[in-house]
Amino acid sequence: MRIAERGNPARRSWLDRQGLRLDAKPYLSGAFATRRLLERLTVKKVPLNDVTAGHAGGIYNGPQFRRVYLTDPDHSVPFVGSKDMLVADLSSLPRLRKTDAELPSLHYLRLEPGMTLISCSGFNAGRRAYVRPDMDGYWSSQDVLKVVPDPGKIGAGYLYAFLASRFGEALVKGTVYGSAVKHIEPHHIEGLPVPRFDEAVEKEIHELMEGAAALRAASQRGLSNATRDLFETAGLKDLLDLRWHEQGRDLGFAQTGLNATTLRALNFQPRAREIVRRLEKVEHVTLGEVCAGGQLSRGLRFPRVDGEPGDTYSYRLVGQRQAFWLRPEGRWISKAFTPEAVLAEDETVLLASQGTLGDNEVYGRALLVTGAWRSFAFSEHFLRVRPGLADFSGAYLFAFLRSEPAFRVLRSMSAGGKQQDIHEELRKKLPVPTLTKVDRERIAKTVREAYRQRDDADRKEDQALAALEEAVAQHAGALSG
Repeated sequence: MRIAERGNPARRSWLDRQGLRLDAKPYLSGAFATRRLLERLTVKKVPLNDVTAGHAGGIYNGPQFRRVYLTDPDHSVPFVGSKDMLVADLSSLPRLRKTDAELPSLHYLRLEPGMTLISCSGFNAGRRAYVRPDMDGYWSSQDVLKVVPDPGKIGAGYLYAFLASRFGEALVKGTVYGSAVKHIEPHHIEGLPVPRFDEAVEKEIHELMEGAAALRAASQRGLSNATRDLFETAGLKDLLDLRWHEQGRDLGFAQTGLNATTLRALNFQPRAREIVRRLEKVEHVTLGEVCAGGQLSRGLRFPRVDGEPGDTYSYRLVGQRQAFWLRPEGRWISKAFTPEAVLAEDETVLLASQGTLGDNEVYGRALLVTGAWRSFAFSEHFLRVRPGLADFSGAYLFAFLRSEPAFRVLRSMSAGGKQQDIHEELRKKLPVPTLTKVDRERIAKTVREAYRQRDDADRKEDQALAALEEAVAQHAGALSG
């Protein structure tokens, strides 16, 4: 018999409680150990579907449907998939045709603040996310379970905290089934036991989670405002509404003045060259000039030697995919075998510099390393951009590089076959608007405040989860005593 741990074999009664599932995962995932812990609590436990309300009882995903994507904001809505629900910056989400989204068969897939999202299909099945205020009016795919709290019975933040905690994680992931493609269905989680603590405890946890969600929305708004401020001050406001795909494909163009640097047609893409010409018309410096004396190069390649998670002698290694999540999980590697060059200096801009050219891929997207993220190690697949030019901060540079125009120009500088990279010489020629010192400082201040809000949100979430852990420990300990 397979056993999860000595003295804790899988029992026949467990099979009944799992609908006679005979695969090992539910019994070895920790779900049953968590259930037994929750059963020991002296507080009341209620099934999940007792504290939800709305469509299909408040726990649902949706039908499969044909997706038509548009770029015009007036005729489309932001669309969240099972991977998109984990990202921090929602500004580059695909957009679903509004007339389809508002059909009777799909209208209930609209998101509202306070919902808990659970990815229910694919590699990431079982991950959770909280619908924050800036996601109001977004639509979600059929691969995302929605858990809608009944505000008259439970606080939305408290319910999410439980589902996001290690207890909720074990219970939710214990319901995952399938081999190549993982799945969770609404009826698999509707009976999960939710502990009910004192009103004051639940209120504290709820308010911490709500505070974290509000701070994350404010952080997103701040970053968008910083980028908008930069382009408007530079007199390039129209580039913010780029409508890239509405400009037609780059077919049948001629290019003169070629040299040995590159012969690839993509590197002379007319749409991207037009953006460059607009940037060159304002006062600017090149990215190579900005980074002279700083850094403009790929990260260091290094061996990965596993370390203990959370240990002071380990780094959390973050790769391109998870770097754009709210809370990257990543792999833990030993500090003893890892050079310090894998860390990033404060206000280093990282560009995902390897990947494919799909619009929803992270290749070419930017993030800023500051605050709590300075403790992470980053893989060699990032282009590290650190200013060396006086009075040019990484925060200001990030406000430019995160923009859609910069993204499109960087994509046009691709080199390689299946896996693209940003051409080493072409990237140095990217024009960066200079503005005035006062303007740069104002924009950098907005970016820094946005990242402080993001760190504060993480702290509030950690406090909420710690408060939940403490409540569980107190009531479990009361029983054993």
